[in-house]
Amino acid sequence: MITLAMDIGGTKLAAALVDSELKIIERREIPTPASKAPDALEAALSELVTPLYPRAQHFAIASTGIIQEGVLTSINPANLGGLSHFPLVKYLSALTGLPGVALNDAQAAALAEYQHMPHAVRDMVFITVSTGVGGGVVHNGKLVTGSGGLTGHCGHILADPNGPRCGCGRIGCVEAIASGRGIAAAAEGELCGLDAKAIFAQAAEGHAQAVALIARSARTLARLIADLKALTDCQRVVIGGSIGLADGYLSQVQHYLAQEPGVYQTELCSARHRGDAGLLGAALWAKGAWQ
Repeated sequence: MITLAMDIGGTKLAAALVDSELKIIERREIPTPASKAPDALEAALSELVTPLYPRAQHFAIASTGIIQEGVLTSINPANLGGLSHFPLVKYLSALTGLPGVALNDAQAAALAEYQHMPHAVRDMVFITVSTGVGGGVVHNGKLVTGSGGLTGHCGHILADPNGPRCGCGRIGCVEAIASGRGIAAAAEGELCGLDAKAIFAQAAEGHAQAVALIARSARTLARLIADLKALTDCQRVVIGGSIGLADGYLSQVQHYLAQEPGVYQTELCSARHRGDAGLLGAALWAKGAWQ
């Protein structure tokens, strides 16, 4: 059975045909539309999946935001603005004529990454650090989504009560500091206006402010991991996303986590599936739904 898997993020939209062995047959990717209104997203999704869906038997969506009963609500409108109560599953069903399911993208990535954990690892957390910061929780070998779809949205845990306002409306969220958007927003002087990718490039050349901004992100993430260890007693944390997978970032997070008391430390590793974790996790979720 072939699954049309989709990954909807604040930076890119990806789609792939995935076979029953969870191998990607064909993959397409386009930028998330600059105008993130519902009609713009509908047009982009149509462009993305129209060449693929005739060969699929069902679809599965991994999307940023809260997913509840197939409906997307953006917790941070800066990432996917204008998408309050967007009927993802209903729209894609009408477009493709296929049945489908949807879940949060970081939850999907957690499910995909967990398939490669040693059997002894029963409790795992996945964290994506990219445009935003999200997460997925596996407890006792099972993905936890929550009754309202909120489980794993660890980017909105408090990091600094005096920090910047987050797009979700809270003050000092992890996402407002550690994400690519947060790194860029804190840049001053000659770095002002640069995106996170450019700031990482400056840091690689030894630019003091760029180095400090990335260290601030990594330190904030390490503190989040310590909090999640206390909350979930996770045996391993997997880190993905464009920031999380950037050269040298994980080692900085490990450095700051090592400064926490031992009881709050846990094993860290990089996401095995990198940018395809959401797609593969969505396909896995669909496989479970139709078994």
